[in-house]
Amino acid sequence: PAPSGREVHVSGSAELSAGPDRARVSLRLGSRKEAAGAARSSVARRLEYIAQSARQRGVPEENMTVTEDFSRVENTYQMEAEVCIIFSDFGKMQNVCNLLIEKLGTSVTISPPHFYHTPEAVDTLRRQVCVAAVGNTRRKAQEVCRLFGQSLGKPLLIREEETKEWGGHIDSHLSNSPDSLTLQERIQNATAYASCRVFAVFEIKGKENRRNKLL
Repeated sequence: PAPSGREVHVSGSAELSAGPDRARVSLRLGSRKEAAGAARSSVARRLEYIAQSARQRGVPEENMTVTEDFSRVENTYQMEAEVCIIFSDFGKMQNVCNLLIEKLGTSVTISPPHFYHTPEAVDTLRRQVCVAAVGNTRRKAQEVCRLFGQSLGKPLLIREEETKEWGGHIDSHLSNSPDSLTLQERIQNATAYASCRVFAVFEIKGKENRRNKLL
């Protein structure tokens, strides 16, 4: 340990943000026919087109979930289906949605995307903000030492004092945000923020003897 009085005690903080890394889009479609087979095949054709369009643009099979509901309504058969697609590439998401609107028109209803963070993205943000706070604290200690002509030594203690997180969505459940929001507004609303404050103690080295170094 450093001799008594040869320490610098400092605190520092950092604040970072991270945009969402996933988007969930829900597509609803249905058919009502007098013949059961006709209702089923009408929906099946569109489901296959949706799945094929997503696959061709790099969406893996496991990121697509289909739920179907078949019922009798008066003297007709009603087939309803919902497709939920998880996107990690928002550009691809827009391409797929635009294509389906163009090709399927009003026969499919596409919900506005719900943006959210995976647990891994949240963990990364937490680590990054802590490391950034430690870096800021070290720079602060260096400047203090430089002010008195000293040089900063090794850290003797680093303690995370406070962390805060706000904003963002951490699951894929649909939010209650109004449909009128633009894509950028939705991404902004889903952005997560984190702050961290740390306390650190560093050893203070004496003045460097430049004359000795030259000899």
